[in-house]
Amino acid sequence: MSSINLKTYETTPSRHVAFLGLGVMGYPMAGHLAKAGHSVTVYNRTAAKSVAWCNEFTETGVQKHAPTPRAAVADADIVFCCVGNDDDLRSVVLGDALGSGARGTEGAFAGMRPGAVFVDHTTASADVARELSMVAHAAGFQFIDAPVSGGQGGAQNGLLTVMCGGDAAAFEAVKPTAMAFSRAFALLGASGAGQLAKMVNQICIAGLVQGLSEAIAFGQKAGLDMNQVLDVIGKGAAQSWQMDNRGKTMVADKFDFGFAVDWMRKDLGLVLEEAKRNGSRLPVTALVDQFYGDVQQLGGRRWDTSSLIKRLR
Repeated sequence: MSSINLKTYETTPSRHVAFLGLGVMGYPMAGHLAKAGHSVTVYNRTAAKSVAWCNEFTETGVQKHAPTPRAAVADADIVFCCVGNDDDLRSVVLGDALGSGARGTEGAFAGMRPGAVFVDHTTASADVARELSMVAHAAGFQFIDAPVSGGQGGAQNGLLTVMCGGDAAAFEAVKPTAMAFSRAFALLGASGAGQLAKMVNQICIAGLVQGLSEAIAFGQKAGLDMNQVLDVIGKGAAQSWQMDNRGKTMVADKFDFGFAVDWMRKDLGLVLEEAKRNGSRLPVTALVDQFYGDVQQLGGRRWDTSSLIKRLR
């Protein structure tokens, strides 16, 4: 079961919503929707997790689970989704076999009603966001690409930062509901803009974590008490979220939590592919991506991204 921390929810009209994908992010995000008073129908590829979610949140109201994405969205005003990658997303929404293009009948889009809004929190490519937005629009409903930042802790605390791309009216329609698990929910442009903004976010994080790793490794080699050093420099210009939340766990060599290296490599792969298309030069990002490959070779596929320091020890 996930840990859902207390949050003060704004009073918003109760909505019929669906949530597709109950991973480490989706499970608590859907939980916040239930706690905010919405009727939630969930779908997960492993049905046992859907059953467990309903059992955990049954006291918050009418919560249900469905056997297929199509069944889950049938009565929904808003459909939220958080899965693994482009192929997973296409499979869930189109009902195809991992992006094969063979349309199925049990995908979410086959069950969406006109006027509903599909909000995708998957970190995926800008291309798939634009593709699915066009399919949705042709079918009479809207698609918002809305990747998130804040990690598992942000999802559990209902304090995610959400970067959105899509139609402005659809964005405004879903924002009050999505604030159940968000501290910021912003529209940054047309379809695909949310995914591009998430790429900017991951570029920033990659460089920060590598810099923090080198700083801590240097300080330890120099014989400094790095917990004390971090307390001091964290009050100055070197301060960052990564330092505040990951610095001391890096010193302690603890990485069995947080945003996994495998996920970061997936995200950086999207970044580097997009950079090839738009002509961006990302030498530091490309190098850090290789460093994360080294961490994978060390057995750290599921370690937190702060485990970059392991390759320096």
